[in-house]
Amino acid sequence: MQKPKETIFYTIDKAIRTYRQFGQRQLKQGGYPITVDQWLVITQIRDNPATSQQELAKKVFKDNASITRIIELLVKAGYLKRATEARDRRRVKLILTKAGDKLIKEVEDVVSGYRAAALKGISKNSLGLLQQTLQQLIANCEEH
Repeated sequence: MQKPKETIFYTIDKAIRTYRQFGQRQLKQGGYPITVDQWLVITQIRDNPATSQQELAKKVFKDNASITRIIELLVKAGYLKRATEARDRRRVKLILTKAGDKLIKEVEDVVSGYRAAALKGISKNSLGLLQQTLQQLIANCEEH
């Protein structure tokens, strides 16, 4: 049996963790008071304003407790606000504030930059093959 460090799964996990740490350093160096996870959440809310908290958790691969903490931090920082839905008072809508919108606009260039830096030297052909391979891996795991 292969040692864990010799498997593709170890390499995939290491690549993801290294990329996220790199991204977090770039945000911190830019002076932005936001984490990579908070960035993912706030941009999902901007792009999908009607998304429920449970749907949001699935989209950013977080459990409900983690997504609740992230949202609470974004609300406290003034980037999001909560509003009760008129039709269902039990349901809370998350709304991007002006400060949140401003932050997204400021941070987008930093995120684009660190994404480009991470992909430096990798051809479009290689990226396409990698994307296809990872999609097949996902499909294989989801069918079992």
